[in-house]
Amino acid sequence: MTDTETQLRERIAVLGKSLFDRGYGVGSSGNISVRLDDGILITPTNTSMGRIDPARISKVAPDGSHVSGDKPSKEGFLHLGVYAKRPEMKAVVHLHSTYSVALSTLAAQDPAAMLPPITAYYVMRVGDLPLVPYFPPGDRGLADAVGAAMEKAHAVLLANHGSVVAGKSLEEAVYGAEELEETAKLFFLLRGEKTSFLSFAEVAELRARFPS
Repeated sequence: MTDTETQLRERIAVLGKSLFDRGYGVGSSGNISVRLDDGILITPTNTSMGRIDPARISKVAPDGSHVSGDKPSKEGFLHLGVYAKRPEMKAVVHLHSTYSVALSTLAAQDPAAMLPPITAYYVMRVGDLPLVPYFPPGDRGLADAVGAAMEKAHAVLLANHGSVVAGKSLEEAVYGAEELEETAKLFFLLRGEKTSFLSFAEVAELRARFPS
């Protein structure tokens, strides 16, 4: 059964507050979107994820024009860029969460895979994590860069900025964003320790068993 637009608005508000209350966003940072048949719903600009009014969530047409609700997030073009490249994805979560942002600044990491396979759930819910080069806020080139990176991944890090995670449902995108942040936290906690990550064979088995 397909969710109505009203139900999707309510779930965006509930999940946004959950993310905010647990420290995944501060101030008015971060945004959430869901794909509709005639565009997307996206959280408004300068709005805390902890205080989203479902009725005031922005609706944006596929061409980026504002249809209804409050003024959309200034990063709406980023979400539209993901949907253009990945039509099977139904939701996008963009966070400026602490450990993901910290990870996005590390020069020593592999830009094709910013985190090692620390846990099975990271492999299952996040997978590969490429780094998208830095773009200043509002630069439309970011949408093209994210779209290109998302052709082979459903999660990316934006250099000196944060994370973008897409999912085949709103919950899948939120859970993936949470898993990314928690794995980034584990990565920093484990730095300097002798650590055993999942092997190539173990990662391959997980991907065969749980294809994304």
